[in-house]
Amino acid sequence: MDTDSVRHAYRRWAPVYDYTFGQVAEAGRKHAVEIINKRKGRVLEVGVGTGLSLPCYGAHLTVTGIDLSPEMLDKAREKVTRKKLAYVDGLHEMDASALGFADESFDTVVAMYVLTVVPDPDKVMRELERVCAPGGEVILVNHFSQEEGVRGFIERKMAGFADLLGWHAVFEVDRVLVCDDLRLVDRRALRPFGLFTMLRFVKEPGFGLAPQAAREMIAKGRLPARGRIAEPVRVRIKWSVARGLVHARRLLDSNYWRSLYRRLRANWPISAGPAALDHEGGI
Repeated sequence: MDTDSVRHAYRRWAPVYDYTFGQVAEAGRKHAVEIINKRKGRVLEVGVGTGLSLPCYGAHLTVTGIDLSPEMLDKAREKVTRKKLAYVDGLHEMDASALGFADESFDTVVAMYVLTVVPDPDKVMRELERVCAPGGEVILVNHFSQEEGVRGFIERKMAGFADLLGWHAVFEVDRVLVCDDLRLVDRRALRPFGLFTMLRFVKEPGFGLAPQAAREMIAKGRLPARGRIAEPVRVRIKWSVARGLVHARRLLDSNYWRSLYRRLRANWPISAGPAALDHEGGI
């Protein structure tokens, strides 16, 4: 889908959105806002739509919303006026792949049900990363497709109707894991039926520098490609941690100590006494 297709699709959706898809997506929207309300500072909601989430934000936040659809934004502005949402700082018609905000402008950036709509998810993710302050969070609520099962079959059949629906039914999670400075800290399935997933990222400048340096060294032939590494470092670390947990659990298990005592006693000389100890131990 191109930008004009998205605008056209949501021009059709705007009059009925709150009573159709808005109801289906309500649980995921509320879950994301509950998390955001525990934070402070400036919030940017990308793809604010008709403003269904706006009344749910805490008054201690400063909320800015953007959307590509002017018809959707009209509905959102009506809600802000009617409900007197003083904490909403502004609602702007804007392309998510070219945000008109300075770098590091927001403490929290949230995009709900957006990435399957935009023509270029990669560019949108990099814009979300850019406007998020260091230490801030980028939160996504989105549909990610499955390859197997009935759901995967239905999604593949729906793929050809993206322009009509206004969103992509087939959309893999790897398409949003593209930003070097965003570290994924939480992933959870949401109601209804796990159709939607919430991803939480923390912006850590420099987080992706080591992997990037490794990729450059691989390209120059200074490091072998991952596929030729017999045992990646992460696997060795995982096994070391697992072995440590097994040993720790064993030390806390009373059955282990009773079994050890029985084995020692079975191997200890029955007649051993002070004299035997004195003779064998040299005391």
